[in-house]
This record gives sequence, C-alpha cells and structure tokens, in this order.
Amino acid sequence: MSVFDVEIQSLQGGSADLGQYRGKAVLVVNVASKCGLTPQYKGLEELHERYSGRGFTVLGVPCNQFLGQEPGTAEEIAEFCSTTYGVTFPMTEKIEVNGEGRHPLYRELVDVADASGYTGDIRWNFEKFLVGPDGTVVGRFAPQTEPDDDALVAAIERALPA
Repeated sequence: MSVFDVEIQSLQGGSADLGQYRGKAVLVVNVASKCGLTPQYKGLEELHERYSGRGFTVLGVPCNQFLGQEPGTAEEIAEFCSTTYGVTFPMTEKIEVNGEGRHPLYRELVDVADASGYTGDIRWNFEKFLVGPDGTVVGRFAPQTEPDDDALVAAIERALPA
C-alpha cells in the first residue's frame, strides 16, 4: 500500500482521491488556522504555484490535535485559507494525525525519519512529508521548516517527475 491508496475525504466533501497524484510529487502538511506557524500557508501556496506545472502539489490536511488550533468547520477552514492566504492547493477533511484515532494516511507517513533521525508522532502543526511520484515517502521536515527552506526546495526539485 502507498499513500496514493489511502481513502480520505476532501475538505469540501467527497473523496480526495489521492490516486490522482500518482506520478506527481506531493507535499503533505498537517495545517491549522490559529497557530504561530499558520503564516506558512503563504509559502506553501507559493510552492504549489511554482511547481504545479511540473507535476507537484501541496496537500493540506487540517488537524485540531495541537492545542485546538484548527477548531473550525470545513466551510470555515476553506474560507479562512482562501481569503487570508489565497490557498488554491487541495485540502482534505480534518483528521487526527496522532493517537488511537490516527488516520491511515498518517500511519503511512510517521515511520519516515527527518534529517535528524526523528520518527514517530507528529510534533506540531505544519510538519511536512514529501511523497515521490511512486507513492514512496522521500522526506520529512519539521514543523518549523519554512516552505522556502533550501533543503525542502531541493528535495521537491529532486522528487519532481522526469
């Protein structure tokens, strides 16, 4: 099984159909609207715009497990992202990324190590996972890693389909 085989709903309802991303690089990010890291939405949208024509997308995954920083409904989240940061990248339903209720998507992600060797539970909002075109997780980046970080950008460029 790969990330592309996981069933998850879109923020607007209906299947998010992760299978549509086979052959593309995907940056999966657990997001929140009321977090000190929320301004990363701007950089994530810039990455999405910069590389979407080359087989890349950001996939935002709302989560309310970190101090209740994503309390809104699907409609409120969508409105906030659109009006505040001009987000056009796809978003999934709000899910749990840690604990007994961990969504299967994050079961596929959390065993991958970041550059410092960390694996396991998601540490905070805006932790990033780079999935290659074949569905393999090729990178994990700490929440504080800004979207324009050189190492993250280089990893995206390496993961883009040929």
